[in-house]
Amino acid sequence: MTLIRASIEVDVPVSTAYNQWTQFEEFPQFMEGVERVEQLDDTMLRWTVSIAGQERTWEAKILTQEPDRQISWAAVGETVHAGTVSFHELAPDRTRVDVEMEYEPQDWIEKTGDALNLIERRVDGDVERFKEFIESRGVESGAWRGRVTGGEPTA
Repeated sequence: MTLIRASIEVDVPVSTAYNQWTQFEEFPQFMEGVERVEQLDDTMLRWTVSIAGQERTWEAKILTQEPDRQISWAAVGETVHAGTVSFHELAPDRTRVDVEMEYEPQDWIEKTGDALNLIERRVDGDVERFKEFIESRGVESGAWRGRVTGGEPTA
């Protein structure tokens, strides 16, 4: 199992950073290799990514979602992939975004990429591109302010 951590400070309020991160279908705009993210319902996402020219698709379930604090997920099925994104207010217009992700490389291509730290570098680039994306906009493109606890939406 590989653990990746990345952190970035963005010059927007915590609610703006969090709200933008809830717009999963826009991830391809700043995440390298992410071809498409489909939000199937409040807690299920279908990811399609390109890894070394090969397309991979899996579903992930949002396990915890607490506005302005964190989003945690885990893959469903054979793919081993889980993580948490947390949001920390540093000042009224400054937020730290922390990403922690675990995954299990599935084949020799992914294992080679893992050994070369390619995924870690990709995640570092993704958070940098998120910073550029949200700061250049100044406002989120949408928001979902619901809560998820134990994988179920709550009131």
